Amino acid sequence: MNTRIQILKYVIADWLTAGITWILFFSFRKIYLENSATGLETIDFNERFFFGLFVIPLGWLFFYAITGTYYNIYRKSRLKEMGQTLLQTTIGVIIVFFVLLLDDQLADYKNYYVSVAVLFGVHFVTTFSFRFVLSSQTAYKIHNRILGFNTLLLGSNEKAYELFKELEAQKNSSGFKFTGYLHINGKDGHIMKPYLPHLGHVNNLNQILEENNIEEVIIAAESSEHGKLGRVLNALKDRNVNVNIIPDVYDILSGSVKMTSIFGAPLIQINHEIMPAWQKSVKRILDISVSVMAILLLLPIYLISAILVAFSSRGSIFYSHERIGIHGKPFTMYKFRSMYSDAEKDGPQLSSKQDPRITPFGRFMRKTRIDETPQFFNVIKGDMSLVGPRPERQYFIDQIVERAPHYSHLQRIKPGITSWGQVKYGYAENVDEMIDRMKYDILYLENMSLFVDFKILIYTVLIVLQGRGK
Repeated sequence: MNTRIQILKYVIADWLTAGITWILFFSFRKIYLENSATGLETIDFNERFFFGLFVIPLGWLFFYAITGTYYNIYRKSRLKEMGQTLLQTTIGVIIVFFVLLLDDQLADYKNYYVSVAVLFGVHFVTTFSFRFVLSSQTAYKIHNRILGFNTLLLGSNEKAYELFKELEAQKNSSGFKFTGYLHINGKDGHIMKPYLPHLGHVNNLNQILEENNIEEVIIAAESSEHGKLGRVLNALKDRNVNVNIIPDVYDILSGSVKMTSIFGAPLIQINHEIMPAWQKSVKRILDISVSVMAILLLLPIYLISAILVAFSSRGSIFYSHERIGIHGKPFTMYKFRSMYSDAEKDGPQLSSKQDPRITPFGRFMRKTRIDETPQFFNVIKGDMSLVGPRPERQYFIDQIVERAPHYSHLQRIKPGITSWGQVKYGYAENVDEMIDRMKYDILYLENMSLFVDFKILIYTVLIVLQGRGK
């Protein structure tokens, strides 16, 4: 599957329909709403027309992108596509009306309602028509097994065999293109051997997912195999794959799920989406814009802090070291140095309230969070977000995971400059406190939204202004 080409088709279709809509709407407005009063029938394609023809399609494409239109491009149902297009058209038309059309002089105020109705109708019909054709082509290819998603079957006994037979016997394919199967317990699944390649044991799940470019996982476990599924589900939460499970093991799941009937084989689909696509896009836009503004506003504080750090003790002004980010990828995080240069000569250590390694000015920076402000550059680079779990070093992550394996869930999102755990606890002084702080970060993960981000940012600002940082 060439995802980029499919996305390009949607982009071209959306660009064309936005342009066609503007031409038709402009013509209708000139002939029936403006020229009818003067008796003229000509259309004056003026500068405003060409400005709109250039800007409006680009605006629509940007709006579609941030609202998730081009995400999971091959997994669009036509009904969902219609609902999404209807909502996008409603919001977009309102924006176009207030930005470009409200100042127009019309003979009757009722003509404004006519304008909005015509713009809405033309835009929705043309946009959805093109999208319907594209999604119908995709559905045809999936149903006829021309297009499919690499699928891994977890399970090797009777249930796995029955499910495999049912899916393969469907007249209209569900899109599962089986790559192989894994066994969960000690048996290697002799039942499945004649039908699918045996790729190994679930202990090697991550490696097998990468090597085979797996996009779908179906869990078909026997009752005796349920004990190991918690660890399997934890591993799958960190992967960009769709997870499906047969209904009679529903009771082993926790979290958000939705039922989906795939022709003759009903499956439960585990929903790993943390935030809607549009909220993710807005969150990233806010991250960049707020970080840029913060850097510009803090330039004097950066300069003063750099001078005071240099005079407070010997060593570099900035402290940069490796932290672990989203999906376990390491990155270099920046801070103003708040400790003496040989603070970790005996290895990684967590700080405490009366830590003698902290310089006098470093103690002030920690209370006001000034030492963290260089991380706005990490946010712009994309390593971090404004709000998210605080990034840790691998040394401490290994200790946390031994006692709290679910810590790995936090690596599903970008770490942040501030977090709910940071607001609650500040700097952790030991692994126990890191685990206590993690509880609030897990709570944030499960309730992640722009509203929660704003709430955490407000609390952080209050802590900085009051100097209550720990």
